[in-house]
Amino acid sequence: MKTSAPHIVSAFEDALKRLKSAIVQMAGAAETQLDQALTCLTQRNPELAREIVLSDARLDSFEHEIEAHCMRLLVLRQPVADDLREVIAALKIAGSLERIGDHAANSAKRAAAVGIFPDSAPLAGLPKLGRLVRERLTSVIDAYVDTDSEAALRIWRTDDEVDALYTSIAAEIERSAAATPDQFAAHMHLMMIAKNLERIGDHATNIAEVVYFVSTGQPLLDERPKADRSCDPAEG
Repeated sequence: MKTSAPHIVSAFEDALKRLKSAIVQMAGAAETQLDQALTCLTQRNPELAREIVLSDARLDSFEHEIEAHCMRLLVLRQPVADDLREVIAALKIAGSLERIGDHAANSAKRAAAVGIFPDSAPLAGLPKLGRLVRERLTSVIDAYVDTDSEAALRIWRTDDEVDALYTSIAAEIERSAAATPDQFAAHMHLMMIAKNLERIGDHATNIAEVVYFVSTGQPLLDERPKADRSCDPAEG
């Protein structure tokens, strides 16, 4: 009598591949949303901002589909060891990508709300921060695809680069706000855009921790490098 074990193993491996592919697709959608938010930051286009907010539902849909896929695998396959880490990692990464989409959408709304606020040093610094977190997001997804623990560790160790740039921009916004108190609302929008971008960087670092754990089976227990010395305004 033939055993069905090889078939079961092959089906499970295929299911894990589909799960990883779904994460990569979701990451691509998150990257696109971030790119559009950064474009909105330079163009301050209300129509584009509305499109970005509407497209955020796509990331929510991705997350729900990935969660359902993971639940099916956990219930029906009862994975252990490496396979279990893969499933748990997908759940965590999907959650981080969904939050990245939220922060990108919020940044786009606030960029449009800035309106005709004149170009300034604080506004000029935000695209640089956006490019930095975008590069980190791309790099960490590449590390996930390649199961590259060394790349994940490099990303994790350089989290303070985002924090340092954010702190510098926040200080510049505070100085500009003090000099032009009549533009307080615009400066608050700029501060929140900066914070949203900084948090996208944090989520990229969270993903790096997950990738490292999947790759090595060991958690990163050291204290995460931080260089943020600014106040933390409430997220909105």
